[in-house]
Amino acid sequence: MNGPEADRVVLVTGGAGGIGSAVCRRLADHRTTLAVADRDVESAREIALEVRSAGGRAEPFGCDLSRPEEVEALVACVVERFGALHGLCTVAGSIRRGDITELTPADWRATFEDNLDSVFLTCRAAIPQLAKEGGGSIVTIASGWGLRAGRRAAAYCAAKAGVVMLTQAMALDHASAGIRANCVAPGDVRTSMLEREAHQLGRPVAEFYEEAADRPLGRVGEPREIADAVSFLLGEKSSFVTGAVLTVDGGGTL
Repeated sequence: MNGPEADRVVLVTGGAGGIGSAVCRRLADHRTTLAVADRDVESAREIALEVRSAGGRAEPFGCDLSRPEEVEALVACVVERFGALHGLCTVAGSIRRGDITELTPADWRATFEDNLDSVFLTCRAAIPQLAKEGGGSIVTIASGWGLRAGRRAAAYCAAKAGVVMLTQAMALDHASAGIRANCVAPGDVRTSMLEREAHQLGRPVAEFYEEAADRPLGRVGEPREIADAVSFLLGEKSSFVTGAVLTVDGGGTL
């Protein structure tokens, strides 16, 4: 990423969710201009307003990341609005719990659309714009389950493993354009998505959280802790880091 970090423009997809909104709040500390993109545009507006109220700079954008034409239009709109694009963080994702006999083909396709196809489409649209600026930084959000399998999460594990490999392939392919691509792999994080998992499995939320905390650090993660890792990988302090997978999971994959 060329130039001072205070002048950068960063697109965050899934910017209204638990981790996405934390990323936006964290990046606002550096006076980054944020494009907060989410399928739920009203929630994106709320996050953008929160950032602006705290003295940051942010604008909301609505986008269905499963639609290639909408993703292309999103990136074009961000560049038209702000004049450039220097960074991208792909947070948007979802989970459908089940082994392969429990998942329907529609579940499988939707999980890949939300978690892997969305990353492909957004990065595909963003990379030419990053290259125009002499380079930039991409941070994708995978999962500890993209590195080690978990029970009754077959589609999610497969899709997140794809995110890891896609990120490393982009790091190889686009380094010559000055583009770095890195991946953050969270463990269980205190978000509404984790609560939805409990409901999908028919488990009491409190019991599910207690089980999720069974890891060396003895707790689940907080969205701000994932955002700290994203901020590092997007910024100049990680200027010699590309193709890395930063596991932020309290030791859950050990």
